[in-house]
Amino acid sequence: MTMPEMRFDGRVCIITGAGGGLGRSHALELARRGAKVLVNDLGGALDGSGASTSAAQLVVEEITSLGGQAAPNHDSVATPAGGAAIVQAALSAFGRVDVVVNNAGILRDKAFHKMDPTAIDDVVDVHLKGALYVSQPAFRLMREQGYGRIINTSSASGLFGNFGQANYGAAKAGLAGLTRVLALEGAGHGITVNAIAPIASTRMTADLLGELATRVSPESVSPMVAYLAHEDCSVNGNVYSVAGGRIARIVVVETHGVVLPENSAEAVRDHLALIDRSGAEGYHEPTSLDAETMIIAKALAND
Repeated sequence: MTMPEMRFDGRVCIITGAGGGLGRSHALELARRGAKVLVNDLGGALDGSGASTSAAQLVVEEITSLGGQAAPNHDSVATPAGGAAIVQAALSAFGRVDVVVNNAGILRDKAFHKMDPTAIDDVVDVHLKGALYVSQPAFRLMREQGYGRIINTSSASGLFGNFGQANYGAAKAGLAGLTRVLALEGAGHGITVNAIAPIASTRMTADLLGELATRVSPESVSPMVAYLAHEDCSVNGNVYSVAGGRIARIVVVETHGVVLPENSAEAVRDHLALIDRSGAEGYHEPTSLDAETMIIAKALAND
């Protein structure tokens, strides 16, 4: 039995940073499946400097030339006013908002001891605050209509670490936390919120991937985004590693731990191997603060 194609007819999708790379690929994929797409892009350089209307406009023209529907937007995600304007632009163009893909990003890589405050502020403003500022007005609309899909773009740099990216990694780890919280808050309102941690050959990764670059195109990531954006999406609050057609769920776990016989620094030192151990004992995988609290309460009760 052939399953039906996953269509987005009648759905309106906002994609930030959609003037190139991953965002452009997501926009084309969703538009191909019938979505009306607001193509947001400030049109700046990789470090966030400058602006141009051409990037978003070119993607809109690509979509319309293929028979799709799209509108350009050039507001910055990095301010509350910009986020509100992006959502309003989708409403003005298409009348509703069903999907938000937070994809906009910049890079200001430098070793932490050499990183200036501007590099920290600008990267956090675009990646983390940008997702907050765009998602919040959209989230309010989604609550009212009882439906919505939000996809955040995290990164292995934040979840696993990468030299020279303290600003970027902190912002991307923050997006994983935002995903978990919004998933819980949206669950009773028909809203799912998930995240991807993609690796793809874009201008951000041009000098990093080597031979892998030919196997991890932006187009290889977009099918996962399409699934997470669709009404059939059955997962909520998850983070996925996505690259080249390989998809894996990234989870936060904790060891079973130890209830110390004496709560002191010396006891921590003496029991560290047991605190850190893994293996046959397995892991806990808390799904919320409440779940973590219950794990702790049970451990202390059994002591």
